This record gives sequence, C-alpha cells and structure tokens, in this order.
Amino acid sequence: QLQLVESGGGLVQPGGSLRLSCAASGFTLDNYAVTWFRQAPGKEREGVSCISSGGSITNYANSVKGRFTISRDNAKNMVYLQMNSLKPEDTAVYYCAARRTMLGLCVSSFLTTSYNNWGQGTQVTVSS
Repeated sequence: QLQLVESGGGLVQPGGSLRLSCAASGFTLDNYAVTWFRQAPGKEREGVSCISSGGSITNYANSVKGRFTISRDNAKNMVYLQMNSLKPEDTAVYYCAARRTMLGLCVSSFLTTSYNNWGQGTQVTVSS
C-alpha cells in the first residue's frame, strides 16, 4: 500500500518555527517529485513548495519564499518542510503529495489534480 504520512504540525506563535515531515511507505520516494500543499478553512488547496526527486531543484510559492525550506532524505524515504518566521496566514492543514514526473522534476507541481498520492495532512496553527 502506498502511503504518505505528515507530522510535525502544531500550535506556534507568530515568528516561530516548525519542521514538518512527510514519511513514505510502500514505495520509495527517490523517483518522485514531492510537493507540500496547504489548505486553510474556506480556501482552495494551494501549493507551497516542491522538491525534485533527487533534491537538486526546489521551488516555492511567493508567499513563503525566504521563510520555508524544503528538503529530502531519500535514504530515509522522508521529505521535510522547515518553516521559519511563521505568520498567522500560514495557518492551514499541510499535506504532502508525490508524483512521478519526467526526470523527477517539479513540473506543474502546484496543480492538485496532478497528484495521485496524498497524505492525510497535519494542522499548523500560527497564533499568539
């Protein structure tokens, strides 16, 4: 069974940091581009960051550039999202999604319909 499980969410004050983890089981992530998405109440799911299968290429939504860092450890079958300088508008359920693409690149990476493999999400709440 292919499975992605997110963890690391929680309640944090504005300006604080969290590190989210995405653990894969049933398959190896080293051939998959992985994207973090988030969805706030009443809003559509939006792409946050993508990392290519080998970890050499990353991209970020403009709203998180300079604050978030995506990384991966294929030996551990894990992808991470380090979130710094968190803002209340970062509050959302965060999901990871994996997709095989040509050369494992982040192409059309923020289109939710492109992904078949999703985790269940982890809640991030940024509030004082």
